[in-house]
Formats: sequence, C-alpha cells, structure tokens
Amino acid sequence: MTRTFFIFGGLFGTLAIAAGAFGGHLLKEQLSAELFAIFEVAARYHMYHALALLCAAWACKQWPGPWTSTAGYLFAVGIVFFSGSLYLLSLTGISWLGAVTPIGGLAFIAGWLCLTIAAWKS
Repeated sequence: MTRTFFIFGGLFGTLAIAAGAFGGHLLKEQLSAELFAIFEVAARYHMYHALALLCAAWACKQWPGPWTSTAGYLFAVGIVFFSGSLYLLSLTGISWLGAVTPIGGLAFIAGWLCLTIAAWKS
C-alpha cells in the first residue's frame, strides 16, 4: 500500500498543480467569479488530499493495517467525488453535480478519522 498511495499522491498532486495552472491562466477570465471560486476550492482540496495520500503512504509503513489502507482509498475517492464534481460544476454549470460533492467530503472526513484511529491503535 505504501507504494500505491505514494504513486496516487504524486499523480493526484501533479493533476492538482495542472488544474490550478489551467484555472489561473485560462479560466479566470472565462468563468464567473462564483464558478471560478468553486474551481479554486476544488483545486485546493485536491492538493490537500494528494498530500494526505502521501501521509497515508507513510502511515502504512508506520502502522500497517486496515485503518491506514482504508484512509488512503478514502482520500483517493474523496478527490474524485469532491474535487471532480466541483471541477465539472464550475466548467459546465450543471448544478446537480453539487449533490455529489458531499460524498467526497464524507470520504475525506472518514479518511482523516481512519488515520487517527490507526495512530491511536498503534
């Protein structure tokens, strides 16, 4: 799991930087202020949780077990659902995509709780 989550973290981090650059350079003038703010939230949480995947990789080495593995997978799922839905919402304006976002937020919360439990139980 250590290697897998480190690879996920690196790839998601790369995509977060690319999305931020795309947003800052190409979308800022194209989107309304409200939609651009949504895009920025997506990119910010995308990067935070790419780094969280690196933390999960480290935690898998420190405290191997189901809690750390679950944390890593939850962070990856959270990025896809939370940031992915916000990216799509900001780019398309399709408002029902906002209903998907909380699934990703719950995955982020659960991931952090799993890391906490892994440390607690070690």
